[in-house]
Amino acid sequence: MDLLRIHHAAIIASDYTRSRHFYVDLLGLHVLAENHRAQRDSWKLDLALPDGSQLELFSFPAPPPRPSRPEACGLRHLAFSVHDVAAWKARLEAQGIAVEDIRLDEFTGHRFVFFADPDGLPLELYESAPAT
Repeated sequence: MDLLRIHHAAIIASDYTRSRHFYVDLLGLHVLAENHRAQRDSWKLDLALPDGSQLELFSFPAPPPRPSRPEACGLRHLAFSVHDVAAWKARLEAQGIAVEDIRLDEFTGHRFVFFADPDGLPLELYESAPAT
């Protein structure tokens, strides 16, 4: 038996509407399903990337904050593969999203950049060559 790939990552948002806008309208993830769970006063939004991987966006009443900086134990960041980091950086900045300077991975030579979602979750864009 082998692990095949990451199926999804789950994110809990402090403001569901704001985070939904960020992931769907600004980052362009495709909505697979959106459900309100009345018994939990919670939303669950299933989002897809072109390769079939998914993000689950949840809302819960008054979730506790998650420490992420300085480096805390646990998930460090979520990285998305893109073909052009500079173009994505410009796209995000045009939407008013603060983006760090582009860096170079010293081991692979690939460019990458960090930014944050509305709750401060660190996100990375990692430049990969287009499929040929």
